[in-house]
Amino acid sequence: MRGIIAALAFLTSMTASAQWKDFFILGGELSNSAATSVSDIDEVLPRMKALGLNTVLVPVYWELMEPTEGAMDFSLTDRTIDVARQLGLKIVPLWFGAWKNSMSCYAPAWFKRDVKRFPRAVTAEGKPMEIASCFSDNVLQADLKAFSALMQHIATKDPKREVVVMMQIENEIGMLESARDHSPLAEKAYRQQVPQALLKALNIKKHGTWPEVFGTDDYADEKFMAWHYACYVEQLAKAARQIHDMPLYVNAAMNSRGRKPGEYPSAGPLAHLATIWKTGAPNIDILAPDIYDTGFKAWASQYAMPLRPQDGGKVTNRLFIPESRCCENSGVRALYAFGEHQALGFSPFAIDQATAQETVSVTQAYHLLSQLLNLKQQNSWGLLFDQEDRERVIDDEGVMMTCRHYFTLPWDARATDGSTWPEGGALVIRLGKYDYLLAGSGVVVDFKTRTEKQQEQQKQLGEDGFADAGTTSKSSAAIFTGSRLGLLAVDEVDIDSQGQMHYLRRHNGDQSHQGRHARISVGEWKILHIQLYEYKN
Repeated sequence: MRGIIAALAFLTSMTASAQWKDFFILGGELSNSAATSVSDIDEVLPRMKALGLNTVLVPVYWELMEPTEGAMDFSLTDRTIDVARQLGLKIVPLWFGAWKNSMSCYAPAWFKRDVKRFPRAVTAEGKPMEIASCFSDNVLQADLKAFSALMQHIATKDPKREVVVMMQIENEIGMLESARDHSPLAEKAYRQQVPQALLKALNIKKHGTWPEVFGTDDYADEKFMAWHYACYVEQLAKAARQIHDMPLYVNAAMNSRGRKPGEYPSAGPLAHLATIWKTGAPNIDILAPDIYDTGFKAWASQYAMPLRPQDGGKVTNRLFIPESRCCENSGVRALYAFGEHQALGFSPFAIDQATAQETVSVTQAYHLLSQLLNLKQQNSWGLLFDQEDRERVIDDEGVMMTCRHYFTLPWDARATDGSTWPEGGALVIRLGKYDYLLAGSGVVVDFKTRTEKQQEQQKQLGEDGFADAGTTSKSSAAIFTGSRLGLLAVDEVDIDSQGQMHYLRRHNGDQSHQGRHARISVGEWKILHIQLYEYKN
């Protein structure tokens, strides 16, 4: 089965103790300083509830949790869990430990000042950086001790995982300025043999040191660092499993805009390094992309890596987007991610600082998605369109769905007024033969048989459905063969918590272009129940 139910089954099976029945993350991540005091937490979490989130991603800051070495302060974590429980929210803590966006900026002062005990990564030119070296056992043990204490406290505070449902380890791990660490400890590791387990996973027959096997360019250096970052993270992940078993993930800053390793956070849990990360950190369930750049669909597809029988031992990775630019297009992007890739969750970043204009689409989309949870659909697809990428044709066992941006309709003035089109998007669900749901905003879909699609003639029709004078010629028209699909009914519906549809209104006449298509205009958010019928002479 393909669809949201399959995604839920995957999440439930990720860990032996997982309790994720009928749940997926309609999330939002707080800005980096939004939970640094009790008053912050008391103010921000109710606002997140009001926006329609069911889950909030909340940083846990090592420097505030362990301001004095060995003395833990869990007051912020406790308050977050208590307020979330009162509001009926779930929480995903983000461990800002040894690294946050590559840097060690959230390490405690006692850690930062003791450079000898906790050494820094070094560039090829010998410049020390504000990046703790992952090759230092002292760094690992200090980080691991604090993280383990956090996991133990959460296990005591929330033993049944009623509030804390997932854990992020570190944040956007990776090297900047230099593709790899050149500190003495790193150089020692660099001259060692590449581990056999990694060679086997990459199907490399050659043996030797890192430069002997991979070479010496930036991308070779990135592989070296990816392995050691993954092995470091694995130590924290194993501890978490033993203390309080729950889904674990790491997030990645994208290697975008033509940048090279070190220009982006080199060696993070990126898609092209997935095999290295999955081999080095087998206790990590998900490699998650933080998507801020253009090309949302392309980035999402890189991290949706379902394991199919024909793939053999290839990497599997369920899509979870813990950070995405919070903007007017966030809502339709969420619908696309759940529909096309059966995502486990979607989460705009710094949603607490966003304007109402930026968050309204999130609220609207999450309202639709929350209604679709219990549906037993056979298949689903995601639609996401903009001014350049405006059409997709889906062949569902002979039902040809031509899906377009709403502004492709010729009569909407906003389509041609020179402004940039807002993105349109939707989730399409097949309930059965000739039976579909369309949930989203800014899309139009028509339905044809394969033979009808092959024979269709492109005509520009007005809003009334009339063709321009002189554009139709009997003599040039080929004889039509085969059957056609028609709209039996297009109904706007709501869906209750039991998965039962409730009729709101019938879309026909002008609202369906006299039976030609189903559509949801830009700025409107609806669920349409579409029933088709087949006919021929």
